[in-house]
Amino acid sequence: MRYSSSVNKGARGFRGVVGESKWARLLELGVPRVHGPRVPLLRQGDPGTTVLVLLSGRVKVFGTEPDGGRLLLALRGAGDLLGEIAARSASRRTATVETIDRCTVSVVPAERFNAFLEEHNGQAALADYSLSKLSQTVPYQVELVHFSPERKIARLLLEVVALADDAVADRYRVPFSQQELANSLGVVRSTISQHLLRLKDSGALRQDHGHLVVADPGLLRAFAGL
Repeated sequence: MRYSSSVNKGARGFRGVVGESKWARLLELGVPRVHGPRVPLLRQGDPGTTVLVLLSGRVKVFGTEPDGGRLLLALRGAGDLLGEIAARSASRRTATVETIDRCTVSVVPAERFNAFLEEHNGQAALADYSLSKLSQTVPYQVELVHFSPERKIARLLLEVVALADDAVADRYRVPFSQQELANSLGVVRSTISQHLLRLKDSGALRQDHGHLVVADPGLLRAFAGL
């Protein structure tokens, strides 16, 4: 399968770091797969035998607690790598990755991914990318401890709509149920309901045919403290 290597000025993630020609070469090393929403792509504890290159759609990354609880660690979108740390170190995966939308990935065997990095002097690019991912992940832990539920909700909703690509039919539609929001943020559902009602009353959010929609991103940013 051939992929276009034309310049994409809006590229993000690892794609934005390595550039279009190397990105296209990386895709040629893998096998494309399409997955529907809410499908586990990688599981915590499994061996890191592959790297997933995310071509379209959004995913959530979460850790599983001993009691079965799930702690949201990050959201990822098109242009990101999934599972590259375990593949580089030949270790077990430290988190589970699950699709939010219909997603297209390229499945690259770990040995091919590592050879790609060697061939293209990609270690520095991967280090830069990993650092950027870390800077995005740490705020989730800070928010869980220090932010009000309303601010946590607003920031999560802003991020998930920002990651929507052209494959998402309605980029401002929130792809989470109230229970999923509660699980992701570590709060009870009644708290989520209370603050969503306030956000809807303010005009930042609205309900559309049973789905939550970001109606005013600027106002939602104010609630997020951004």
